[in-house]
Amino acid sequence: MDRLTTTAAGTLFGLHGEPAHERIVLATDAASGLQAIVAVYSTARGPAFGGCRFWQYASDHEAYNDALRLSQGMAFKNALADLPFGGGKAVILRRPEVLDRSALFKAFGRLVQSLAGIYITAEDVGTTADDMRAVQSETGYVSGIPRANDVYGGNPSPRTAYGVFVGLLAAVEAALGRKSLDGVSVAVQGLGSVGWDLCERLHQAGAQLIVSDIDAAKTARAQQLFNARVVGTTEITGVEADVFAPCALGGSITEAVAAQCRFKVVAGGANNQLISLAEGDVLHQRGIFYAPDFLVNAGGIISCVREYQGSGEELAVLAEVAQIGPRVFELAERVRATGIAPARAAVAWAREKMVAG
Repeated sequence: MDRLTTTAAGTLFGLHGEPAHERIVLATDAASGLQAIVAVYSTARGPAFGGCRFWQYASDHEAYNDALRLSQGMAFKNALADLPFGGGKAVILRRPEVLDRSALFKAFGRLVQSLAGIYITAEDVGTTADDMRAVQSETGYVSGIPRANDVYGGNPSPRTAYGVFVGLLAAVEAALGRKSLDGVSVAVQGLGSVGWDLCERLHQAGAQLIVSDIDAAKTARAQQLFNARVVGTTEITGVEADVFAPCALGGSITEAVAAQCRFKVVAGGANNQLISLAEGDVLHQRGIFYAPDFLVNAGGIISCVREYQGSGEELAVLAEVAQIGPRVFELAERVRATGIAPARAAVAWAREKMVAG
């Protein structure tokens, strides 16, 4: 690692007036082309656990802010899932000139190792199980490694999708009083690993699907297999549906979308769906129930944590992921009791757990 810069706790303020991140690490490695950001939001419950995102950002500033927001979300996610870990996230800037992917992720593994266990990494958007194997060659602070018996480990997306499905089902019952998804219209934004798996589950449950994705082949296949209605990527937030399930990148609930959307429930797999908590307030004022992403998409991190701990037997992991449903009901009850918007109520709940340790 040819350059490693660390900011101490308290020197950098978080988002929207939130407490500072405990540690921010900026690293470059000339030999591999690595340019990485590791953001540790909190270790109050244990070492920071969160995935590594590999993405081509419009600017370094955008990548930096993404790492900050994602690491904060991981702290909330791990707390609400009752996992004995804090929250962190890594972002590797994707550059077209980097040709040796294995060397890049080995360099990232050395970076993780240099942090001496305060951050544990895993797969995220843009990374693969092979990338995690490369990381593992340099450090043991990694999860998401496929196992020979294929019982657990590897790509956590199926467990993420299962958790989103369970959370969405609970949100529909809590907000709409419907115990079944039969005939419920769901607009799914993004047909990646999580979005596609979610669509399969929703279709099997009888939901009526509306889908969008930048890949026309995926939407055509969804139309064929799920009888889904296909709309453009800029149209999906404007359709009328019972449920909106954002499963692409974050930031889909803008100020305009929150004020104008025609949904009754929002529950999806994408991280950082709200631009800020203010959008969550607007949804609440309009009678739209928002099931926060860091509550419903925790299936993947639950899987990664149990794999890392050596206790990731598939049925046990799925049973733990299924507890997302009861947590959505508990959040709905907190909202009813306090009148606070679900997004703010979930943040407060997570902070309670973080303080308790």
